[in-house]
Amino acid sequence: MEVITQNITVLLLLLFLVITFLQSGIDKMIDWKGNLDWLTGHFSQTPFKKMVPLMLFIVLVMEVLAGLFSGIGFVQILLSGESVFAFFGGVLACITLLMLLFGQRMAKDYEGAKTIVIYFIPAILLVFLLQY
Repeated sequence: MEVITQNITVLLLLLFLVITFLQSGIDKMIDWKGNLDWLTGHFSQTPFKKMVPLMLFIVLVMEVLAGLFSGIGFVQILLSGESVFAFFGGVLACITLLMLLFGQRMAKDYEGAKTIVIYFIPAILLVFLLQY
């Protein structure tokens, strides 16, 4: 119980990332065509218009990795108090969100870009808490 109380902030942030990224990654796997169709239109006026399938695949992989590393990190903290996987889960989440932010800015979807920042704040807070 002491491990939980000493790490509650980190554990809650990890659960946030697990839910956020695994749900998003699973959604992309289940509805690949729907996501691809929407993103193809979204990026139709950008230099990325011919790379949408590749970009979607890269984001899918990054989201799943961020979610898995965060989940493994959650368990690792509970079992050993170590936070290596949690740290890398947070870093992967931040990198993924920066990729998404860049895409939203390129598509001139400034409202969408603002939404990404809301997710970035807890992710970068997690990295900050775990870097020491």
